[in-house]
Amino acid sequence: MMGVFQMPSLGADMEDGTLVEWLVAPGDDVKRGDIVAVVETQKGAIEIEIFEAGIVQSLDAELGARLPVGAPLATILAEGEAPPPAPAAPTDEAEAERHEIAPTATAPPPPETRTITFGIAASPAARRRAAEAHIELAGLAGSGPGGAVMLRDVEGIAPAQDSPARKPSDAMAEMRKAIAAAMQRSKREIPHFQLSQSVDIQTASDWLSARNADLPPAERILLGTLFLKAAALAAAKVKEMNGHYGDDGFIPARAVNLGVAVALRGGGLIAPAIPQADGLSLPDLMAAMKDLVARARAMRLRSSEMTSGTLTVSSLGEKGADAMAGIIFPPQVALLAIGAPKLRPWVVDGEVVPRLLATFTLSADHRVSDGRQANRFLAEIDAQLQKPEAL
Repeated sequence: MMGVFQMPSLGADMEDGTLVEWLVAPGDDVKRGDIVAVVETQKGAIEIEIFEAGIVQSLDAELGARLPVGAPLATILAEGEAPPPAPAAPTDEAEAERHEIAPTATAPPPPETRTITFGIAASPAARRRAAEAHIELAGLAGSGPGGAVMLRDVEGIAPAQDSPARKPSDAMAEMRKAIAAAMQRSKREIPHFQLSQSVDIQTASDWLSARNADLPPAERILLGTLFLKAAALAAAKVKEMNGHYGDDGFIPARAVNLGVAVALRGGGLIAPAIPQADGLSLPDLMAAMKDLVARARAMRLRSSEMTSGTLTVSSLGEKGADAMAGIIFPPQVALLAIGAPKLRPWVVDGEVVPRLLATFTLSADHRVSDGRQANRFLAEIDAQLQKPEAL
């Protein structure tokens, strides 16, 4: 059955987006998960996936159009479905009658044509700059991953007199507005409560050092990967921390799609998700995290990565404050914030010894959980990190 592909919602705070590129044309076959368009929001340019298989019948939105969530973008024919019949041609009599009653007028000039390039790997920033400078991407040699055209490739040949692309400071200002709106709504609508626990991570750190000792840098695992896996496993057990809260109340998620808060260069924060993180091995989780961070900072994220998160983890890394309390990303119901690991005095077997500690602070939605579930979640993370070889 013919379907309408609509402007998706890429976050609880999104009201509209600007269509900046089509990656398909009428007549193209598409399948679930294919990237078909690029939409720019206040959080950057996002690659839009389609979630039905079929044939593109028509593109129903113009490039550059700012469209609200739910606006039609394209018409998709189901597999095997015949296209609708073309409008019947007017009869000679009707055509003659139309000419008799139509006033004489000068024919309008033909509309300006635009050439749309499909299937060329390029960053959204490069595409915007190329469009502004009237440069064909097909003629450029890309310096990015897999030969992708990057902004620097376009800037190298773009005429100086062309209108400049939007300043990074302007983009960051827009992102800050989006973050402020989302966080203000979150604090207003979600009854947050926080619970913190200091976790002895010395055993995990020692195990990781031994594991990484004889491996090349590309195969080593960061301590933060263990934190992510422990959080994902805990979320799979304490389901009140993993899901979405909407008009129908709380809906627990079937999988742990772990959102990872990524600080962008120049400012801003974004939290795309790693799907089914609880089922990934540590090397696979490390690879997924590196890939996600790289694409987030290059603004090459997919729409599903922006909307599928069921729990978010935000870490301060190896250096920074001891602890922080985060704000939940709606419609999620929890956020785990991890302070920088610090060497502290700690009691082990009745003796005070130096141990590496990290403070885990859970922000949770009181409509879904209370201190009992939050305590279970943090205790489960602690337990997982005491046996890192099993992660």
